[in-house]
Amino acid sequence: MRPRPDPVGPGQESVWDFPRPAVAQAIDAHIQIEHHGRILADTRSAIRTIETSHPPSYYIPRADIAEGVLRRAAGSSFCEWKGTAGYWDVVVGDIVLPRVGWSYADPTPGFAALRDHVAFYAAPFDRCRVDGEVVIPQPGDFYGGWITSRVVGPFKGVPGSRGW
Repeated sequence: MRPRPDPVGPGQESVWDFPRPAVAQAIDAHIQIEHHGRILADTRSAIRTIETSHPPSYYIPRADIAEGVLRRAAGSSFCEWKGTAGYWDVVVGDIVLPRVGWSYADPTPGFAALRDHVAFYAAPFDRCRVDGEVVIPQPGDFYGGWITSRVVGPFKGVPGSRGW
């Protein structure tokens, strides 16, 4: 059952107008990730993926991620559109955030732009920002979308949304 979309205000977009299957789009938004007083990622060259009912996920070029903070993590998962994802730990000094990033080393042709980019869950970090706005993590323990005031839901991941 599809839920009733929230009203859309000026400058906003509804996740219920996002396409299915998902798409990747280059954006010029300023994306930052901060943890323990350190900027871990800072870019204006991100790729966002959008999909019906999900807030955007932001893929950051590896060149715009602080040197030495990424460490390969065990495991993988499969996305029917993007292909096989590998995971990353983030290491900041003696702090290890396990499996908080993911990437596609060999994405499907429609998502080739994601090669050499890493996406991150927002919840483990002190602050993730889009154009200066601190994001809210997408609900649930699997999805990696970032919620800002520019997107309205309801968002997949809330209780009862498994069938959306």
